[in-house]
Amino acid sequence: MTGILGWAGAILWMASAALFTWYAIGVAQQITYVTLADGRKQERRIPLIFRLLLPLTPNVKGLMLSPRFEKLRKKTDGMIVTAGFEGLVEGWELLALKLVLPLCLGPLWCLILYQVCGVSEFLSRLFPALTLLGVVFFYIYPVMWLRSAVKLRQHQILRAMPFVLDLLTLSVEAGLDFMSAVQRATEREKLDALSEELLRMVREIQVGTTRKNALKAMSDRVDLPDMRALVNALVQADELGVAVGSILRIQSDQIRVRRFERAEKLANEAPTKLLGPLMVFIFPAVFIILLGPLFYKLAAQV
Repeated sequence: MTGILGWAGAILWMASAALFTWYAIGVAQQITYVTLADGRKQERRIPLIFRLLLPLTPNVKGLMLSPRFEKLRKKTDGMIVTAGFEGLVEGWELLALKLVLPLCLGPLWCLILYQVCGVSEFLSRLFPALTLLGVVFFYIYPVMWLRSAVKLRQHQILRAMPFVLDLLTLSVEAGLDFMSAVQRATEREKLDALSEELLRMVREIQVGTTRKNALKAMSDRVDLPDMRALVNALVQADELGVAVGSILRIQSDQIRVRRFERAEKLANEAPTKLLGPLMVFIFPAVFIILLGPLFYKLAAQV
């Protein structure tokens, strides 16, 4: 009887593993998209573990939509928009993943650690600390991923701004008005992050939003100091009647100067950042190579 139950349990575990593998492969092959302002689909990739566990988030939806998490939920929604994942994942879902990930992956992490730590007494002493570290990592991973996605998109926008501003400057100085120049800049087949934001701004103006409000909405979505400076300059140019072409050229030059200053700052920080790896990895190896034979001879004489 015990043998039959053992075989039945093994078959159930194998069937469960096969079903989960089939589900994971199917989810991994799915391509996720966001819909741009003109109806085009743009591919966006979220981590596979998120896509696997998102169907479980409705179980804690009531808790995540409670008033106590309203401020955090609004902040997360804003970061999702800035990262370019609007419509693909919602703020309450990412907050729910902070609970679902530890609950689902925590036991698996503990099981793996138990098997690994069992081979050494030293590792077995670290078992509680490693378990807690893994659970904490699963809890903060959704926020870490979202912040990295925001920084990546902001970096893409910063890199594209000088070229797009030069293109807009040439178009305006050639005789086009500002909105026609922006619309022409967004007619490319493949859009970058900045072109997506400009396209959304154009569509908002076409449905009745004032240019001032559309520009400020784009600035709030992007959440970059350079974009705020550009938007403020364009708004003031509209109010004062200043030529837009000269404003765009000035802003393009200032953005390039600020980018050069950021590059200089990173270059100056490089020696300080290299000091840690040198002390930990390079210097010990050099000392072993230089002083190792001396210590060996001294030890042999003793």
